[in-house]
Amino acid sequence: MGAIVGPERTRVRAQQHSAAETGNPRWRPLTRVAFRMCVAYFGLFCLVFAQITYVFTGIAGQWLPDEAILWQMTAVEPIVAWVGRQVFGVDAVLHDSGSGDQAIIWLLVFCLLVLAAVITAVWTALDRRRGDYSGLTAWFVVVIRLCLGGQMIFYGMAKVIPTQMTSPPLAALVQPYGEFSPMSVLWMQVGSSHPYEILLGSAEVLGGLLLFVPRTATLGAMLSLVSLAQVFVLNMTFDVPVKILSFHLVLLCLVVLAPQARRLANVLVLERPSEPATQPRLFRTLRAERILVVVQIFLGIWVLIGCVRSGWDAWREYGDGATKPALYGIWDVTEFDVDGVALPPLTSDENRWQRLIVDTSGAAYQRMDGSRVPAEAVVDPEARTIALSEPAQEPSRQPKQFASFTFEQPGPDRLVLRGQVNDRPVTVSLTELDLDSFPLRSCGFHWVQDYAYFR
Repeated sequence: MGAIVGPERTRVRAQQHSAAETGNPRWRPLTRVAFRMCVAYFGLFCLVFAQITYVFTGIAGQWLPDEAILWQMTAVEPIVAWVGRQVFGVDAVLHDSGSGDQAIIWLLVFCLLVLAAVITAVWTALDRRRGDYSGLTAWFVVVIRLCLGGQMIFYGMAKVIPTQMTSPPLAALVQPYGEFSPMSVLWMQVGSSHPYEILLGSAEVLGGLLLFVPRTATLGAMLSLVSLAQVFVLNMTFDVPVKILSFHLVLLCLVVLAPQARRLANVLVLERPSEPATQPRLFRTLRAERILVVVQIFLGIWVLIGCVRSGWDAWREYGDGATKPALYGIWDVTEFDVDGVALPPLTSDENRWQRLIVDTSGAAYQRMDGSRVPAEAVVDPEARTIALSEPAQEPSRQPKQFASFTFEQPGPDRLVLRGQVNDRPVTVSLTELDLDSFPLRSCGFHWVQDYAYFR
């Protein structure tokens, strides 16, 4: 073997010195580059995505203004929109629609990837002599698993307190199945069985809480991976616009599990003896480690309390715990007079109503052809008035009123409306539909079934 001379000798000595200092084997060059990319990209992703950081406001989040929720996205929107116009020729703006797959968010992911690649290149050039990142890995995994744990509690509690998928609204009971979107089908299916929804949410909350405890973090990441894999598949197959976030949460699970990959493979696949999975130490003293554990557990409890409080408020506002408005129910139209003339129940008539639906989340009327027209309803039981308005397309705009009535109830299941629809005098007689006539609401649960109740 030839002697090592010149610059090569200096490089080998530097590597040996680095390994001697850290006590860890030197990483391969590609491993170091991949690690830098992961730190840069996932660090930026967790910092910029508002929902991930907002969860940590806990119970204090209820006092923050709405603008505080999306402040990161609002701050970077001009830059991302410029990239969309200059690079892709797309005019993208941020909509307050609840969709996580908007064009501007896809552009944001592209920008984060490019920025992370630049950071990785600069970092590699400036820090190419470092042999490993064992210490930084420990801190990076802690930050990632806390962000992941917060999201698991957030999504899980929205199911434990059933507000993510509420019970099917009244309008859905009279809407043909073929008119539902795939996402609506999924939401109705889960919301039709709150015990099932609560069990799904409990698994997510458990996985999130386990992630906040270092000793159980690996178990929490494994449970979260199974739950999130199912969520991602559902988002992809039912076209739910949370594909970007759910996919990244799956990746975050893999990041948390990566340091334990060899141990898990030995135990679960290769059937080889292995040391117990442990989280790397962050401090030299045991006292500092214990303080950090307490801080993490406290943070998990803080996030849990905040999610419980926001979930409870949502349940009482628009969930099953919401106060039912006056005239709540589905009302079949028996007579419909316009300008003093009774309109026959013809399916070709665009003016006559077939049903009026008043629900906790709004109202709607159904035309004779079965199509529904959503509306916002204001019912005053003391003045015995009801006003219907077109739903506001933007929060800043006032809804446009198109109908106003006074009402009287000759009987418990009878209703008479007198007023105007689009400035024309209208009188409507209605009969309340028994909600228990729908099997979805009245079928119930049976221990003994000789035949499946499938219809």
